[in-house]
Amino acid sequence: MSIEKRPVGVAQAAGFSVHVFTASGGAVAVLALYAAIERNFAACFAWLGLALFIDGIDGTLARAARVHVTAASIDGAVLDLVIDFLTYVLVPVVALWRSDLMPTEASFWIGLVVTIASALYFADTRMKTDDLWFRGFPAAWNILVLYLFILRPPWIVSAAILLGAAAIMFAPIVFVHPLRVVRLRRLTIAISIAWFALAAIAIAENLSPPAWVVWGLIATAAYFLALPLLRHSPWSLD
Repeated sequence: MSIEKRPVGVAQAAGFSVHVFTASGGAVAVLALYAAIERNFAACFAWLGLALFIDGIDGTLARAARVHVTAASIDGAVLDLVIDFLTYVLVPVVALWRSDLMPTEASFWIGLVVTIASALYFADTRMKTDDLWFRGFPAAWNILVLYLFILRPPWIVSAAILLGAAAIMFAPIVFVHPLRVVRLRRLTIAISIAWFALAAIAIAENLSPPAWVVWGLIATAAYFLALPLLRHSPWSLD
C-alpha cells in the first residue's frame, strides 16, 4: 500500500519520523564536535561519517514518505541545511582549529573565512543547477579536512587548499551530487561506496592508514573531480 493510501495517522507518523531521522544528525554533530574539542579526531570523523550516511539517505526516505504532504509543517529542506551546516562546516572547522595541521592562529582565521563563505553558499538559491549538479565547491569541508588529516601536507599547502576551496564555492563550475546526478549514476554510487569503505579503514587506523588506502582515497577523489568533464559542459552557466 502506498504511503498516500494509508490511514492519515500512519502517513503522518511516517513523514514525521523521517524528519526526526534527519534531525538526529544534529545529535551526531554534537558528538562529533565534542570529539573534535577533545582532539579525538578519529572519533570525530567516525561521527561525521555517520552524519554523512544519514544525509545520504534521508532525502530518499523523505520522498518515499511524501513529507511535503504528510509532515508539511516542518520544512525538510531547511532542516537538512541546518544539520548540514553543523556537520559539513562547523565541526570540521573546529577539528581543524584543534589539530596540529597548521598554526593555531592560521587555522582560526581560515576557519572564520570558511564559515562565513559557507553560510553565504548555503543561502545561495543557485546552489544546484537544473540537472542537479552543485554550482561551485559544495562546502564539503568534512571530506576535504579528512583528506588533510590523512595526507598531512605542509601547513601552507593546507591553508592554500582551504582558501582556494572557499573561493571556488562561488565559481561558475560544477561538482557532482553523487546520488542525484543522472550521468554515470550507478558507477558514481559504486565509487561512493568504495570511498566510504576506504574512509572507514582510514578512521579505524586512527587517520594513518596504509598506502593502498591513501592511494584509493586519492583515486576516488580524482574520479569525482573529473566527472564534470563528462557533463555536456563543466561550466554551470551552460
